[in-house]
Amino acid sequence: MAGDKKLFCFGYGYSCEYLCRALAEEDSWHLAGTTRDREKKSWMKEQGIKTFIFDATTPLEDPRRFLRDVTHLLISTPPNDSGDPAFVTHGEDIRNLPNLQWIGYLSSTGVYGDRDGDLVDEHAELRPNNKRGSRRVKAESQWLSLFHEDNLPVHIFRLAGIYGPGRSALDSVRAGMARRIDKPGHAFNRIHVEDIARILKASMNNPAPGNIYNLADDYASPSHELIAYACTLLGLDVPPLIPFDQADLAPIARSFYQDNKRIDNNKIKTALGMTLRYPDYKTGLQACLEAENKQASDPLQPATAEHALQE
Repeated sequence: MAGDKKLFCFGYGYSCEYLCRALAEEDSWHLAGTTRDREKKSWMKEQGIKTFIFDATTPLEDPRRFLRDVTHLLISTPPNDSGDPAFVTHGEDIRNLPNLQWIGYLSSTGVYGDRDGDLVDEHAELRPNNKRGSRRVKAESQWLSLFHEDNLPVHIFRLAGIYGPGRSALDSVRAGMARRIDKPGHAFNRIHVEDIARILKASMNNPAPGNIYNLADDYASPSHELIAYACTLLGLDVPPLIPFDQADLAPIARSFYQDNKRIDNNKIKTALGMTLRYPDYKTGLQACLEAENKQASDPLQPATAEHALQE
C-alpha cells in the first residue's frame, strides 16, 4: 500500500527487538529480520516478524525478492575479519534497492579505543586497541562506502554498553556472578535499550545520510558503582571491592578495563532533539527492575532477553 514502510533487520537482536516493538504500534510498518537460530525464527514469527535465516555462511536465499520493497534497513550483525557479513554477502543487492530511505548500522564506541578517561565525540580519531574494535571500524567503512560511492542514506550509530530488562547488572547480581573490580579512574557509559530504539526512530523520521551518532547516557561511571546500586535495589549485600591488579579476569573482561573513556552524547540531543529517558544507570536500573517485576506478575507482558543474543 502507498505510504507503507518496510524495515528489514540484519541480525534481529536486543536493540532491533525494541525498535520493532515501537514501530509495531504504528499501522504503516511491515517488519522483517534475520536470525541464525531456527528456534528463534519460530519465536520471531510469533511476534509478527517476517523471518529469514542468515549468517556469514548462509546468505539470503532470494535477496532480490526478500529485500525488494525495503525502505529502511538496520544492520546489527556482529562483524568478523572480513567486516560486516550483511555487507560482504549482500552489499551489491542493497546498492540496487530502489526504495531505500534510511540505512542504520549499529556499531560500538569501542572504535575509539582507550582515551585515558578523556571525552570523545563523533569527530575523534578511530584507534581501537582490540580485534573487536578493529572489526567495527572495518564494518563502518564498508557501510559508509555506500554513502560516499552510491549516495545511499547510511547512518552509523556507535553504542555504549547496552542494557535493559533481562540484560543488566541486576541479572549478574541475581546469578551471583557480579564482582566489584576497582581500577581507579576507570569509567564507561551505558545506553538503555529503550533509548536506543527512540534514537533510531528519531533518525528514521529525520534522515541525515552520512552522519555518525554516539549513543550513550549522560553519566560515565565505574562498574563497581553499578553493581553496588543493583545490589541495593535487590536488597542484597554489596560485594567487597577487588583491586584490579589482584582480580583474576578472563581476557575479554580484562580488555574491558583497558578502555577508559567518556562518551560525548551531545549530537543526539542537538541533531535529533533527544532527551534521554534514562540519562544514568540509576534511572535505567530502576526501570529494568520495574519492567521485570511487571513481567513476572503478568506473563502476557513481552519477554525481552531470552532470544536477544544476535548483537
